[in-house]
Amino acid sequence: MAKAAAKSANLPDNFEQGLAELETLIAQMEAGGQALDASLLAFSRGTELLRFCESKLSAAEQQVRLLEGGELKPMPKMGTE
Repeated sequence: MAKAAAKSANLPDNFEQGLAELETLIAQMEAGGQALDASLLAFSRGTELLRFCESKLSAAEQQVRLLEGGELKPMPKMGTE
């Protein structure tokens, strides 16, 4: 249980923070120049952040479904009414 609590303590407070950190990690990894150990740590953290963001999006989608009466409706296209 202590391990799960330690992991959740490292998670961002919200989706936006998680996404921002994930984008920063991706940019650093794409730039290269990191040592192998640092790259592996970044990859591991990125995976954790990806799961966190996906779970937040899934929860938001479920809330939208509830608000829409169980049916997820497509978003209107930009520039059309």
